[in-house]
Amino acid sequence: MSTQVEKIKELIDLRAQARMGGGEKRIASQHAKGKHTARERIQMLLDEGSFEETDMFVQHRSSNFGLDKTKFLGDGVVTGSGTIDGRLVYVFAQDFTVFGGALGEMHAMKICKVMDQAMKMGAPLIGINDSGGARIQEGVNALAGYAEIFQRNILASGLIPQISAIFGPCAGGSVYSPALTDFNIMCRGTSYMFLTGPKVVKTVTYEDVTQEELGGADVHTTKSGVAHFAVDDEQQGLDLIRHLISFIPQNNLEEAPYYECTDPVDRLDDALNEIIPESPNKAYDMYEVIGSIIDNGEFLEVHKDYAQNIIVGFARFGGQSVGIVANQPRVMAGSLDCNASRKGARFIRFCDAFNIPIVSLVDVPGFLPGTGQEYNGVITHGAKLLYAYGEATVPKVTVILRKAYGGAYIVMSSKHLRGDVNYAWPSAEIAVMGPAGAVEVVFAKEVANAEDPAKAALEKEAEYREAFANPYNAASYGYIDDVIEPRNTRFRIVRALNQLQTKKVTNPAKKHDNIPL
Repeated sequence: MSTQVEKIKELIDLRAQARMGGGEKRIASQHAKGKHTARERIQMLLDEGSFEETDMFVQHRSSNFGLDKTKFLGDGVVTGSGTIDGRLVYVFAQDFTVFGGALGEMHAMKICKVMDQAMKMGAPLIGINDSGGARIQEGVNALAGYAEIFQRNILASGLIPQISAIFGPCAGGSVYSPALTDFNIMCRGTSYMFLTGPKVVKTVTYEDVTQEELGGADVHTTKSGVAHFAVDDEQQGLDLIRHLISFIPQNNLEEAPYYECTDPVDRLDDALNEIIPESPNKAYDMYEVIGSIIDNGEFLEVHKDYAQNIIVGFARFGGQSVGIVANQPRVMAGSLDCNASRKGARFIRFCDAFNIPIVSLVDVPGFLPGTGQEYNGVITHGAKLLYAYGEATVPKVTVILRKAYGGAYIVMSSKHLRGDVNYAWPSAEIAVMGPAGAVEVVFAKEVANAEDPAKAALEKEAEYREAFANPYNAASYGYIDDVIEPRNTRFRIVRALNQLQTKKVTNPAKKHDNIPL
């Protein structure tokens, strides 16, 4: 056998060895937990045959605690590039079969290298996390590796989309990289995220808690808001990433992909003319409005199970990708609170960073009152939503369906926060406060001194509603561009977005802003 043939055989053997990760036994153990290997996950995510792996032969260089006697090609993470629907993406997937996916110096170097490449090429970065944390044997070098990754997450933020899939353990310092990315997806039953595990929690606070209770997928999608999506299995999570990518651009200088629209832009929906209840205190489902006006009813909701009084997600109008922000009257009457404000602000800032127009559907009675909200800083959190809308320079189309009271009217993409096209339905009530509250303030003495205070209150409420709680008072000042028939909403939004395609607005030059965190 010639030397050249031997060298090629050696290469082929080394590649086969690298692809086996930690070996057959550990791969079988991964499968037994209902989990896939790093390479299987990448194969499931990317277009068939598109993956180009890099740094397959990297190994750690630590000799502490006998680590030099155990080395694996690839050092516990698979990195490279490929395509999703023909569009370039960069990806890394931690390999739990090698050192439990623990992060060391060279492992981190591989991730940093692919992050640098993604920023250089202006392509999305997808990280699949499945790691026991820092590789303790490598000491401060492991911590340095984490910090290098975090620094790149920060530099990439707003430059390229960053998506994290949590498909296993993610604890301690490793949680901060996903927290810095744009979207987090967790898998029920097999993934968890927390800074300190159940044993430490019990030692310090005496709480008995399981991993799932402390940091499982449902905890982070309903209580903390750390994760945006919870899925039942890895295939569902990877399919979700492919779907999500279809709504967003490659980077901050590009537009989101345009899809041919098969849904008539002038489609009318007479049901919208009847959807607002006669009683202002009765709820309706905002999802019905959203589904009626978007292309083919296709809505990818973000943070679905968190702060359900506000709805955010991606849809298309006339083939153009948009971000939708809508109050949900069926939950807390659609009022804004701390969590809804943070949820909305984060989503708006993502859309603005990546040139995705924002469509706001408004039915908001105000901010949720109470000591719980005030003590938790609803002023600051509400200011985040206000700030996000006011800062955004992408096209902004607003439709007020019913209530738009007080500060919440201002916050929800009002004309005063540079809303480009602001519509209202005839049912819209735009005022400082609701009629009942206004009567208590403005007409308190008249009502109290009346022969029949209850009747007088109702009469004054009707008087206030006629004067202020309608769209025409605001329209008379130009704060509403037009009052539209509800069934025409889809057509009017599509036309507004079309005319806003050449919008150019820039904020004043500055090092960076100081959003009220």
